Order: sequence, then C-alpha cells, then structure tokens
Amino acid sequence: MRTVALAVTAGVPHFELAAACDVFGVDRSDLVDPWYDFTVCGPATVPVGDRFRLEPDHGLDHLAHAHTVIVPACADPEEAPPAELVDAVRAAHEAGARVASLCTGAFVLAAAGLLDGQRATTHWAHAAALAAAYPRVRVDPDVLYVDNGRVLTSAGKAAAMDLCLHLIRLDHGSAVANQVARRLVVPPHRAGGQAQFVATPLPEPRDHPLAALLSWAMQRLDQPLTVEQLAGQANMSSRNLARHFTAVTGTTPLRWLLTQRIHRAQELLETTDDTVDAIAAATGMGTATTLRRHFKSSVGVPPDAYRRTFRRRSP
Repeated sequence: MRTVALAVTAGVPHFELAAACDVFGVDRSDLVDPWYDFTVCGPATVPVGDRFRLEPDHGLDHLAHAHTVIVPACADPEEAPPAELVDAVRAAHEAGARVASLCTGAFVLAAAGLLDGQRATTHWAHAAALAAAYPRVRVDPDVLYVDNGRVLTSAGKAAAMDLCLHLIRLDHGSAVANQVARRLVVPPHRAGGQAQFVATPLPEPRDHPLAALLSWAMQRLDQPLTVEQLAGQANMSSRNLARHFTAVTGTTPLRWLLTQRIHRAQELLETTDDTVDAIAAATGMGTATTLRRHFKSSVGVPPDAYRRTFRRRSP
C-alpha cells in the first residue's frame, strides 16, 4: 500500500488541506484495493485557517516513513516556513519519498533545497516572490502543475486537485483517476495552464464562446479535424478562433486537439484490447507510427509500454 502523509503546521489554509484529505483520505477500495494509507503529520494541535483545529495522527518526523508527502499551502508565503517542517520534508525526500506541494507549499520545498535547478510552479500571484526568494528555482507561472519525478509542485487552489488526480493517474492509471474525478465532480484533466486565470476570469458557461465547439470536437476525435473546420463550426475566422482558444483553454486549437487525442488513447490502452493501429484510427492519429511518436512525446513512454504498466493497475 502506498502511504500518503499530509504535512501540516499552524495556520495552514483549509482548501488545499481538504483537497488532499478528500482525494487520498477517503476509502476508495472499490476502485483499487488496497487504497492509500493516509495519515496527517504535524506538531500537536494545528490551527487550520481562522476557524478550525486539527489533531494530527503523528509528528512531522513520521513523514520519513511515507511513500508520498503532500505539503499544502503556507499560512503566509512571505514568512520563512517553519524550520521543523522544512527539515522534516527534506528528511522524507532523502529517505526516498515522493514530495508534492500544493499552491504556496512550493516555498517549503524550495527552502528544503528540493527545487534547486528544477522547474516548479506555485499560485501565479506568488510566482514572482518564489523566484526572487529562491533564484535557483526555475519558476513557471503558467502551468497547473509540474512533475519532476520525485518532486512535484502545483499552482494555486483548484490546481491542487489537478495535481492530486495526477498522482492517482501515475499510481493507478487514467481509468481510476477518471472515476475519482467523477465522484468529486471535477474534470479529470484540464487543458492549458493557469495563465488563462491571471488577467481575467473565465466567462460563465452560458456565455462561453467555445462551449458548443469543444463538445462537438470531443465527439469527433476520430476525424482529422483542422483549424479551418473548427473555425467554420464556430462561425469564426481562424484568427478569431485562435484568440478565443488561448483565452479559454490557455493553448492553441491544434495543441488542445492533440491533448484530447492523447487522453483518449490512454483510456483505450487501459480499458480495451484494441491494437495500436485501431487506437490510432479511433483517436484521429491516422497511423500507429504517428500515435507512437506523439504519445511518447507527451506521456514519456510508448503506447505498448504504457499499456503494460497501467493495464495491470486498472480494474
């Protein structure tokens, strides 16, 4: 069983803490048995936000016994994180743990030296402060999360859920992550980065200029869709479509399409016995060669290796 330990200290915000508790701390052995062994580690009674008190299961020294350590947001990222927390997180990493920060928890990882020379992210409002305080960290303020293998960081608030689901996807495959996402009533994977949230908020769903188009395209991933076809379906020029796509999804129409095709291929590799050629056709990739090239570039492994790994883990 993979043990997940949540590191908490005084004043930790409750949103990211609750996200980790709901994802890893709720028994979902009907999906994967056994599910995670979840524990909360912190010093004595911990104030959470302004209204709550939390009784940790263990002290911070117990982090070193976990497979995965989750570090939620800091109470105040402008203040130095507690030395005992920094030391415990560093010790856990040295003991072999995978360490993931949520929102401004990246400041703790940076203080522990885990992000030196690494690409990392945090809430866009604190990205400049992170870069200034820790110049050896390559801060990327545009992404929802960054996966460096044993060290992962997420952007702010809702991006904590994106990273938690990503960890489930790594451990148990897309099918399980998708099921958890459905139960939480959140998307299993969001395209684009947090740049789309920085300048202006997203429009309301009823005013979303691409809502109908994205649904239309998702139902036709097996077809070789072009930007011109998408623009025609949306009654826009190609230039206007590209502008709306960047504003809404944070990426280009073709990049968004490729991302959706890759996700569909992952699901088919995990849940069917279809050949790579058949999956290439079903995802609009055309040939197995094209699918293998794009799949390895996006996922990091070839489709056959991905199937061998995740088909065994998915129910």
